[in-house]
Amino acid sequence: MADKEELEARLTEVLPRLGGIGAIIAFDFGADGKFIVDARGAVAKLVGADADPACTIKASGANMLKLIDGTLDPMLAYTLGKLKISGSMGVAMKLASTLGG
Repeated sequence: MADKEELEARLTEVLPRLGGIGAIIAFDFGADGKFIVDARGAVAKLVGADADPACTIKASGANMLKLIDGTLDPMLAYTLGKLKISGSMGVAMKLASTLGG
């Protein structure tokens, strides 16, 4: 289990890579917390819970840290059920190429 502060810090680190995806993305880590990222502009930012996401990514906090570190491939995580996606698959694919790259 990852702690919420660590997840927020790591997401904040990758925000520059997420800019320009063109959507609001929710990251739901269950007991580890939930974060909403507005990646519609050139600079992505964490926003409040009232935003309406185009895509929701569900994963454990530990698996999200592995995705950010590059030790878990997003497509493999999805295939193995370690990552669940609801909403726009197009946005999820952009996110996967950004995190995987």
